[in-house]
Amino acid sequence: MMNKVLCALFLMLPISVSGQYRSKVWCADKGDGTYVNPVLNADYSDPDVVAVGDDYYLTSSSFNCVPGLPILHSRDLVNWEIIGHALDRVWPDSLYSGSPAHGKGVWAPCIRFHNGEYRIYWGDPDQGVFMVKAKQPQGPWEPPKLILSGKGIIDTSPLWDDDGRCYLVNAWANSRSGFASVITVREMNAEGTRAISEPVIVFDGNGTENRTCEGPKFYKRGGWYWIWCPAGGVSTGFQLALRSRSPFGPYEVKKVLAQGHTPVNGPHQGAWVHTKYGEDWFLHFQDKGAYGRVVHLQPVTWKDNWPVIGRVPERDYCGTPYLSYRKPKSESILVVTPEESDAFDLPRLGMQWQWQANYEPWFGMLTSLGFFRLFTFKSNGNFWSVPNLLLQKTPADSFTATAKLKLVSKAEGQLGGIIMMGIDYSALVVKRVGEGFVLQQMTCQNADKGHPATVVPLADLPKTGQDDNTYQFAIHEEIYLRMRVNKGKVHFAFSRDGKHFMEVGEPFKMREGKWIGAKIGFVAQEPQAKSNRGWIDIDWFNITD
Repeated sequence: MMNKVLCALFLMLPISVSGQYRSKVWCADKGDGTYVNPVLNADYSDPDVVAVGDDYYLTSSSFNCVPGLPILHSRDLVNWEIIGHALDRVWPDSLYSGSPAHGKGVWAPCIRFHNGEYRIYWGDPDQGVFMVKAKQPQGPWEPPKLILSGKGIIDTSPLWDDDGRCYLVNAWANSRSGFASVITVREMNAEGTRAISEPVIVFDGNGTENRTCEGPKFYKRGGWYWIWCPAGGVSTGFQLALRSRSPFGPYEVKKVLAQGHTPVNGPHQGAWVHTKYGEDWFLHFQDKGAYGRVVHLQPVTWKDNWPVIGRVPERDYCGTPYLSYRKPKSESILVVTPEESDAFDLPRLGMQWQWQANYEPWFGMLTSLGFFRLFTFKSNGNFWSVPNLLLQKTPADSFTATAKLKLVSKAEGQLGGIIMMGIDYSALVVKRVGEGFVLQQMTCQNADKGHPATVVPLADLPKTGQDDNTYQFAIHEEIYLRMRVNKGKVHFAFSRDGKHFMEVGEPFKMREGKWIGAKIGFVAQEPQAKSNRGWIDIDWFNITD
């Protein structure tokens, strides 16, 4: 009876309470004590996790996207929600404001809890190693500090030893340093804010199957120093475990996770988590092409003091991924997923949304009127160089995204609509032509090379409204736009009443961005001119199956 009362009270809680969002298109928790992989079917590449008591906190690469360094929380390693970001701008402002710096910025972060503080370290391949810290994982986070300057230093992970000394492990980006496939260790000061020794190569994958070893994470267990890292390539590789009695090696090495006969290709870098219940787990990513790098959870079994990840083989130490498994031990029964849909009725932007560059108010603004206003960006170029695209990660392999919006146009050529954004992109937009509007599909191949978009008119649309006076006069078009995604293909549709949708345009094959998956969201643009900006007022955005 008490359980029934508690369940009834739980159901009466308002939907805005943290932890109440559940995706309609992907939920890893099967409700029977098991889960299905991926636990996060979205582009949280290079995930790292820290355990603090019953709580787990995850962060991942965010590159040039802002806000950066997402912080996700879980009580069981299966159910996750976004609780904040550690970066509101990528530093320095001069490099990450204006035109998007695709693929640069925040690479492969590492989150740790040390001396009562949460810290995140990451390598910016063009600048060096940065660190941010906070008393609480949801923030506020202190401004980032450059603690080690240099090019090509990536995938950084600190380790505080039992004697208080601190070490840093990292990999190297060939595109900046001219070499790769090595893992190096150096000593830091006790505070972990300054290098006090030169790097030492502790593992060399050159000339072996362990080429492109990268993404190292530093741990200590039972008097052994451990470096866990992937090798063999992002989409084709496997996981290694290295152990030594000294942080500077020499290290023994074994392969501990590979694809085997499963569909989980290249099980790549991630995080080893030791829980308060004495269990060991490993979160890693799988590269799913246009969908990005999604997060899987695997059990860890110790065999002869070596970690076997996933299904334990009869011989050797190389496990294979589970597609489904029992959930980790936990007292939590909460089922929750990262938010996707948005009614834009809160005084903050939903945490799922990101910009392509450091935010400026003229990108767009929240309103107290139940919608988000996205201003037109003045540009004749393709959308690759537009900083104010409002985007979020794709939430599943198959889903439908529908938006209600109104284009308020003050000048010829202003446009706005929905987009599937990547190196190739396609958008369904409404564009002002004369005293009316045209629905059109804008598709661009190899947008990163500056290629122009192909524009296909789809329908003439009479205006649905206009301003009441002539001051900065505008005409309006209210419309419902939709994209249906399945097996990497996008189909567009529109409606005038929100009930009857007509499919339009050509199917579009999704393509990933620069080191990220394709993203969905909104675009608003106009030709470079001296006219006043137009805008789209986004009433709502819904993700359904």
